[in-house]
Amino acid sequence: MPDLLCLGEPMQEFNQQPGTETFLRGHGGDTSNAAIAAARQGASVGYLTAIGQDAAGESFLALWAREGVDTTTVKRDADAPTAVYFVTHNTAGHHFTFHRAGSAASRYSLADLPLPALRAARVLHLSGISQAISTSACDAAFHAMHIAREAGVQVSYDTNLRLKLWPAQRAAATINAAIGMADFCFPSMEDATALTGLTQPDAVADFYLALCPMVLLKLGRDGALLATRNARHRIAPHAVAAVDATGAGDTFAGAFLARHLAGDSPLDCARYANAAAALATTGYGAVAPIPHAAAVRELLRRTMAK
Repeated sequence: MPDLLCLGEPMQEFNQQPGTETFLRGHGGDTSNAAIAAARQGASVGYLTAIGQDAAGESFLALWAREGVDTTTVKRDADAPTAVYFVTHNTAGHHFTFHRAGSAASRYSLADLPLPALRAARVLHLSGISQAISTSACDAAFHAMHIAREAGVQVSYDTNLRLKLWPAQRAAATINAAIGMADFCFPSMEDATALTGLTQPDAVADFYLALCPMVLLKLGRDGALLATRNARHRIAPHAVAAVDATGAGDTFAGAFLARHLAGDSPLDCARYANAAAALATTGYGAVAPIPHAAAVRELLRRTMAK
């Protein structure tokens, strides 16, 4: 059984190429990205989801097989499609357009949860998107966290707020309740401000530490903040030639969890994850730029040598 199980929705990606109307076909979905990031760092990873019996679903099965992500717990739905999204770019950054209504993953429910696999894992990772796509998926996510906690499995949660999927008040209530069941939470500063109104990293850390014992606050170009109830550390950013931030936060979470499972300290995990996320911004698309362990270690080596 995999050590890390990621629960959520995979999405076929079409990412606009710079200065053109050409879109590159790829793969996305926040928890799928995190699963691949963790696998590329050497972790034992499996995925919990439903996909359509369509070309996009087949493409994901092939992707996960190449990446070493276990698909034993992936359900095939003959009556619903695999979701799709588009990424466009302009001077303001990257923008998402989703086509996910009625997707196979949005039909995921309590009855679909593989309880033995959940109980056998070491970490369960999920996100706000895992819960926002439908009521049944939200219920399944909460039940998965409950089963994990009963079995002594750690829970990891990334806010990944998408206000196009649900109203802000419902999102905040659901996300806060989920973080209250988590051992690690991965809010971005942008998400945290939208959810709490707070604009200072330490204030955000204080807010989430009241709910969860470890906060990994993603600060984008400003690096990251690791906060526990006993200490906090600012993680400096890396100077890289960033072109597309799609999937960088997912890479941070997956890389952190991989190193946590390998036995690293929280601070070393956060430093590693910060470097992996920086490298993930140096190419286009969610999956292709996710670095392997050798590239992350080389960036950390170069940074320490300065």
